Amino acid sequence: MTMPSFQHVAPALRIFCGPDALAALPRELDRADVGRAVLFCGASVSRDAAALGRVRDALGGRLAAVFDGVRAHSPVPAVEAGRDALARAGADAVIAFGGGSAVVTARAAAILLAEGKPAAELCTRREPGGRLASPRLLAPKLPQWVLPTTPTTAYAKAGSAVRDPATGDRLALFDPKTRAQGIFLDPALALTAPPDLALSSGLNAFAMAVEGLQSPLDDPLAEALLAHAARMLAESLPRLRQAPRDAGPRLRLMLAALLSGQGSDYTGGGLAQAISHAAGPRSSTANGVVEALLLPHAMRWNAPVTEAGLRRVASTLVAAPPDGASLAGIAVAAVERVLAEAEVPARLRDTGLARDALPEVVGHTLNDWALTRVPRQVGHDDLMDLLNAAW
Repeated sequence: MTMPSFQHVAPALRIFCGPDALAALPRELDRADVGRAVLFCGASVSRDAAALGRVRDALGGRLAAVFDGVRAHSPVPAVEAGRDALARAGADAVIAFGGGSAVVTARAAAILLAEGKPAAELCTRREPGGRLASPRLLAPKLPQWVLPTTPTTAYAKAGSAVRDPATGDRLALFDPKTRAQGIFLDPALALTAPPDLALSSGLNAFAMAVEGLQSPLDDPLAEALLAHAARMLAESLPRLRQAPRDAGPRLRLMLAALLSGQGSDYTGGGLAQAISHAAGPRSSTANGVVEALLLPHAMRWNAPVTEAGLRRVASTLVAAPPDGASLAGIAVAAVERVLAEAEVPARLRDTGLARDALPEVVGHTLNDWALTRVPRQVGHDDLMDLLNAAW
């Protein structure tokens, strides 16, 4: 038995869950002396008069403006528009209302406002020696709160990945000062998201938990977060399919996504995650679905170096793994059962991703930050083989 050696720093975060969650929002803003908050949301959320009205009522006179320009994948122009909205409103706080794109756009807009530079100058980039490095973003940032509508792992992260629509590049901005101070999980808000959107977000959280469990990091605290997240997601994803208007499974998916996001902060990203960052926007399917589809392929690729991780996955998802069976086979089969129950497509061609886009996907994947901590290093030809097998 090896001796654990790691650092595990748990950032401060206040979580409120249940029918009275929104009642805590004014108190939390008062604690931080917030007087001019800007609400970030997408067009569909802004058109939901009942949900938006509940949030407006909770914020009262603290609401300085509503920015409804959030777009899928957080394109840079939308982030820049959000930055300008914060400046016009004289904001002293940012509240993200929606899914992962709302959370990321709100954080990234706060970064651009504080740093006074374009995203391309603030993002992680490859240095001359080939190493990926993130610049230190030292300017103070507006405090953030989150009112989620989907189970995204982005809730409490420090990274904000935005997309340059001109080049297709994914620009990763990293600043721990933009971590959310509080999250409010309200059942009525959870029910505003279409079931398929909640499902795809939950699949992303499941894939991140499973990939995190295969990390070589020996951190039992992170393992506990990821294992419980994976179990909760495996139980709740089918229930979302069976009862799409039941708030209970949605709140459990949100809590599991939070655990998955927190646990993966310590283990890093994974191969399926990195590929989906490039493949998802080039498909007609949500990133989470693409990532989940790729997960068994990534597990098989990593299997030669992830025996301990596959054992963790198997023991998390299978009540009594059979003796003598292949760990990789047990773990992959367990994951595939969850994906089948969630009706995840079997092939990349079923997601609308064209085969002639695969080389472009490979090129962008090789520059993705998530590859810096994968268990088994992957090259151009390896990625092409994996994608062709999945296609």
